[in-house]
Amino acid sequence: MWRLRRAAVACEVCQSLVKHSSGIRGSLPLQKLHLVSRSIYHSHHPTLKLQRPQLRTSFQQFSSLTNLPLRKLKFSPIKYGYQPRRNFWPARLATRLLKLRYLILGSAVGGGYTAKKTFDQWKDMIPDLSEYKWIVPDIVWEIDEYIDFEKIRKALPNSEDLVKLAPDFDKIVESLNLLKDFFTSGHKLVSEVIGASDLLLLLGSPGETAFRATDHGSEGDKHFRKVSDKEKIDQLQEELLHTQLKYQRILERLEKENKELRKLVLQKDDKGIHHRKLKKSLIDMYSEVLDVLSDYDASYNTQDHLPRVVVVGDQSAGKTSVLEMIAQARIFPRGSGEMMTRSPVKVTLSEGPHHVALFKDSSRQFDLTKEEDLAALRHEIELRMRKNVKEGYTVSPETISLNVKGPGLQRMVLVDLPGVINTVTSGMAPDTKETIFSISKAYMQNPNAIILCIQDGSVDAERSIVTDLVSQMDPHGRRTIFVLTKVDLAEKNVASPSRIQQIIEGKLFPMKALGYFAVVTGKGNSSESIEAIREYEEEFFQNSKLLKTSMLKAHQVTTRNLSLAVSDCFWKMVRESVEQQADSFKATRFNLETEWKNNYPRLRELDRNELFEKAKNEILDEVISLSQVTPKHWEEILQQSLWERVSTHVIENIYLPAAQTMNSGTFNTTVDIKLKQWTDKQLPNKAVEVAWETLQEEFSRFMTEPKGKEHDDIFDKLKEAVKEESIKRHKWNDFAEDSLRVIQHNALEDRSISDKQQWDAAIYFMEEALQARLKDTENAIENMVGPDWKKRWLYWKNRTQEQCVHNETKNELEKMLKCNEEHPAYLASDEITTVRKNLESRGVEVDPSLIKDTWHQVYRRHFLKTALNHCNLCRRGFYYYQRHFVDSELECNDVVLFWRIQRMLAITANTLRQQLTNTEVRRLEKNVKEVLEDFAEDSEKKIKLLTGKRVQLAEDLKKVREIQEKLDAFIEALHQEK
Repeated sequence: MWRLRRAAVACEVCQSLVKHSSGIRGSLPLQKLHLVSRSIYHSHHPTLKLQRPQLRTSFQQFSSLTNLPLRKLKFSPIKYGYQPRRNFWPARLATRLLKLRYLILGSAVGGGYTAKKTFDQWKDMIPDLSEYKWIVPDIVWEIDEYIDFEKIRKALPNSEDLVKLAPDFDKIVESLNLLKDFFTSGHKLVSEVIGASDLLLLLGSPGETAFRATDHGSEGDKHFRKVSDKEKIDQLQEELLHTQLKYQRILERLEKENKELRKLVLQKDDKGIHHRKLKKSLIDMYSEVLDVLSDYDASYNTQDHLPRVVVVGDQSAGKTSVLEMIAQARIFPRGSGEMMTRSPVKVTLSEGPHHVALFKDSSRQFDLTKEEDLAALRHEIELRMRKNVKEGYTVSPETISLNVKGPGLQRMVLVDLPGVINTVTSGMAPDTKETIFSISKAYMQNPNAIILCIQDGSVDAERSIVTDLVSQMDPHGRRTIFVLTKVDLAEKNVASPSRIQQIIEGKLFPMKALGYFAVVTGKGNSSESIEAIREYEEEFFQNSKLLKTSMLKAHQVTTRNLSLAVSDCFWKMVRESVEQQADSFKATRFNLETEWKNNYPRLRELDRNELFEKAKNEILDEVISLSQVTPKHWEEILQQSLWERVSTHVIENIYLPAAQTMNSGTFNTTVDIKLKQWTDKQLPNKAVEVAWETLQEEFSRFMTEPKGKEHDDIFDKLKEAVKEESIKRHKWNDFAEDSLRVIQHNALEDRSISDKQQWDAAIYFMEEALQARLKDTENAIENMVGPDWKKRWLYWKNRTQEQCVHNETKNELEKMLKCNEEHPAYLASDEITTVRKNLESRGVEVDPSLIKDTWHQVYRRHFLKTALNHCNLCRRGFYYYQRHFVDSELECNDVVLFWRIQRMLAITANTLRQQLTNTEVRRLEKNVKEVLEDFAEDSEKKIKLLTGKRVQLAEDLKKVREIQEKLDAFIEALHQEK
């Protein structure tokens, strides 16, 4: 009997230890405790061996219903009492002694049976918690690999030691007996009997439980017989629901505490309390891999098969709302019926101490707890979408990368795609529907992509077209999760609730899915907060008939359960596919490196950006070399170029008309007038054009001339484009013409030749100009009259009929000039008639216009020869010039004219050279830098200008190496997390 009492005391101590360690109010069955707790406190129990659960399916079942009242536990009050003392106490004492024997024996047998029956009832009432095994981290199931529980069990005290630690109940009984003796006038034996029975009642003796079960058994049997089977089922379902909600509340409380603790830890790390550098989170590393892969050209048969959660659905089906509920912020632009998602948006969700969002290519953080930052984020996303969409299109395949961090967010990567449309409306491009289908198929054809199919539950299922598209891409439903949105509207408007059940079970669609979920995305008000939507969603499902009538299961509702399931499925896919993807890129890298070694063994592997930087340095060096051109070289090429540009005007419009006058006074007057008109209108502009063209020629010469063995022809297209764009942007200083006009006007007004050297230089300049014109005139006459007799005899060439006519006309006009060498520049009408009649007498038919054209060239050659002869005479005319040609038959005013022109050219060239070296070369260098900066930001321009097999091979090799390195780092971090 005392052994039985000690066992009961030991069991009670164990229950007390378990109750204090669990931290949960109320008594829980020992089998429902944590596995590790069961292994520590009851290691010898045969059913409590630590085991790893069976392999999970592709996603787990979750539930997040809150705010439901828990059922209060009712405890039966324990009544105590004793029989009053009567006479004939020896007989009653004997009776009690005999009764005590049966009492103890019956208590032992009946109590054991009742405890076993009560334990079985509790076991049946408590739901199967295998669905919630996901709460325990994976490391718990592997804890037996790291902790030796056998050593711990041996180190812990056994039951006998625990009993020793418990208080001595014998002394307690003795104390109670003394108290009873004090109050009952010393009947010791009766007090011991009563005290023992009371102690058994306090400890919950099996005997007392057996008696209670015996006393009330008949009434309970009658009660359960009256209850029908349907009421039993309803009662059991209600109890099951309340039990699930009870445990759900406990789980949510633990998760909330865990969330707060993780937030505090992240904040401490963020402030640098631990003085260590934080590593990138696992999901951030994975997101970087996806960003690199998005720019990778799928060549060499290496496709991007890394998992993503692809969100697809009909337009206005609630895709954006589901994503915002998962991200816990209203981050996407919204519109009533208007297409807002115009390009894919990749959202990377990760944990962090603060709820913030930032773009991949920007350092600005948007605080998602502030409404002004949320509005700015939505505006920025909308601007980026419109920027991605090219002119003439409605949607774009270019992806916008966004990172969202916050405490408690599920780690995953989601891609929000434009909503699938059935009809192209006004304002859309004609190919909008096909473009959306092609973008969606491009993401869904990835065999490891998780397809989150969003279906609006408030509209007819037959109107949806996205389910057909998803069925084509995933016919077996092995990576599809179906989500029914707006269930509140569906339950309100749909006449048959069973139709919603058919939709959620996938019976109305041809598609198959890995899991089915039902969510509520708010009341349709865009200003609702995420917390308000979540409360409304939970309140709806708590009162929903769909859940109460078991049409939907608890783990199939709310966006929280959806996010948990998607995250679990996402990481399962990642772990299964990432190493295989890494091996594919390793093989691709080896192939690319081998190809480079065989084709370009002596060249470095420079990608397009590195080649652009190298070309940029070369171009800037060539621009700087312009400043090393000597002033003498600038002035020579400027003077020569300017004279070539204005020589025709000087000879034809100034010198020849003035030289045909009768005296020197008229000559000088005509020259001054024409020079003044020329300077005011044309000359400064021509000078600036010449200077700008000269700068272009020198710049082009430095850019295009070969550099010997160091010259790389891969830069030729880029250099040519930079040169053209820089010249196009360059504009000469507007004040240059005004300053030049004054300088040129002063230079042309000066007639004072200071020395004989300047006089001789002017004569030399005049001779060169006249000889060049004479050579041009003779070439024109030769083309007009054909080859002379020498060329006809030596080279067997003949004249045409027209050339023969011109030749006869030329000979006739030359005879006229020989008769009158001072003939004016124009023929009189009677002279034209005379020439025509003389030619007709020889059988040559001519018209007056032919005679005038021939006369122009003949007289021009005669005039130029006469001017050259006069130039030779003026070589010794400097003395007469100093005397202003007084009392002299030699007048050399034409030499003075060419001296004025020559001096003007020299002064203009000097002025332009100063403008070039001091201002324009620097401005051109600035333009070149701006052009290079613009080209550096324009990836399309670089791809167009830097082309070739060598460039593409280096690009692929760099990208594959970067992808492989990031994949290796991610895999290493993934193994460390395990």
